[in-house]
Amino acid sequence: MAVTRDIVAMYRGPGAVMRRKLASGPREDRALATLMAACALVFVSQWPALSRKAYLQGSELNELLAGALFGWIFLAPLLLYGLAAFSHLIAKVFGGTGSWFSARLALFWSLLAAMPLMLLNGLVAGFVGPGPGLNLVGAIWCAVFLWFWISCLVASERSSAGLSA
Repeated sequence: MAVTRDIVAMYRGPGAVMRRKLASGPREDRALATLMAACALVFVSQWPALSRKAYLQGSELNELLAGALFGWIFLAPLLLYGLAAFSHLIAKVFGGTGSWFSARLALFWSLLAAMPLMLLNGLVAGFVGPGPGLNLVGAIWCAVFLWFWISCLVASERSSAGLSA
């Protein structure tokens, strides 16, 4: 299924999408591509807010973009791999039977699937600025991301697919 169709399907049932992704077997290349796409889109979502900040503070936009690029393309993937491992260990404590790969895929895919709301958050941050609108969109994004991540993690830890990775 196409990525966009899977993203739309996540809003109807994240567990079913996760089970379908796990059924294709452990593919670390797909997990890494999903993570890098999500990180690249988070970087893009920050452009409007960084542009606003550069204009209002009189700072250099290129410096702000370089910092965000380094953080999201080089540092965030490492931290997200660690967070996925930690979530798998927590799931194992509660009886999870999934794999390291399934925990990674659950986190990475959830981040990518919640990206439309992250992009909206970036637009609101850039065009409206701080305030109740930005807080509301940010809270909705966080809630949807957590819903996706928990649902996908539960589905992946109950699945027997991908146990070898």
